[in-house]
Amino acid sequence: MIMGIASLVFIPLLAISIVHLMWAFGSTYPVKSEKALAKTVAGFKGIEKMPPRLASFAVSVGTLFTGIWALSMADPAPSATLTIGGAILSLIFLGRGVFGYTKKWQALTPEEPFRSMDKKIYSPLCIALGLGFAFLVVWRMF
Repeated sequence: MIMGIASLVFIPLLAISIVHLMWAFGSTYPVKSEKALAKTVAGFKGIEKMPPRLASFAVSVGTLFTGIWALSMADPAPSATLTIGGAILSLIFLGRGVFGYTKKWQALTPEEPFRSMDKKIYSPLCIALGLGFAFLVVWRMF
């Protein structure tokens, strides 16, 4: 069961890593233009183009590493580093998920379709990932 939870955390992080890598190489998947992509996945007020490609590459590497971390947490061998790291990752994802519903975040990211997708997909996914990491942390502690 624990490997199943770890896999459920890993799979979306792998998908996120892959699309960020695609964007780092200039793809506009899943839309047709860079402007539409920026308004879909970044959503900052007045955004016209994607953040630097290096930023997408960094997110790609970071999310892949984070997914591998989740899989590593399924190992029953004691490791304070894995457990503490998982707790930190849980707080990061939970924080981003909850922050997505605040007025401050909504004011920073008003562009559509990001605004709607953040409420329906991005923030709930972050909360789910945060809860997944929290579950893995609790499992490792007992």
